[in-house]
Amino acid sequence: MADREPNARHDERAQHDPSSARAVGRSETFDDAWDAEQQDKNFVPLTRVEAEKLFGPDVSRPSRVTPYKVVVAQVVLSLVVALVWWLFSEPPGGAALSALLGGAICWVPSALFAARLKGAGGAGSILTWMIGEMLKMGVTVAMFVAVAVWYHDVRWLPLLVTFLVTLQTYWLALAWR
Repeated sequence: MADREPNARHDERAQHDPSSARAVGRSETFDDAWDAEQQDKNFVPLTRVEAEKLFGPDVSRPSRVTPYKVVVAQVVLSLVVALVWWLFSEPPGGAALSALLGGAICWVPSALFAARLKGAGGAGSILTWMIGEMLKMGVTVAMFVAVAVWYHDVRWLPLLVTFLVTLQTYWLALAWR
């Protein structure tokens, strides 16, 4: 390229530069993978047959797992884990209560999120989901702070273990589909 005249190099680059093509009045199309508008124009949704081929015959079946079922599963799981802490810890009361609080820190915000989704009806937008998730995170943090401030006999290990185990219900629900 260095052995050619500057004008020849400029003309060659102008042939491949979309901005210079518009400036000169030529109309050219380019396959630019980084252009979001171009990618949006090339979006083709899957047909039902293609989706079934990729994801299996149950792809169009609605999920049996609702947000309320997830919350009920979280409550049940937190009760079971609290019972395990009550059975296998000394003294049993403090660990079991801490475990119940850990489970509640998980399922109370989830219940609020599910109620918010139900209140939005079928018109749940991405903004509704984002606000619901922010509400969930805020309530979770507030509940952790409330437990730390007002319950001085908290046993952190049962609380955190139960919180984390109950939090895994989302993955179980996803696999349950």
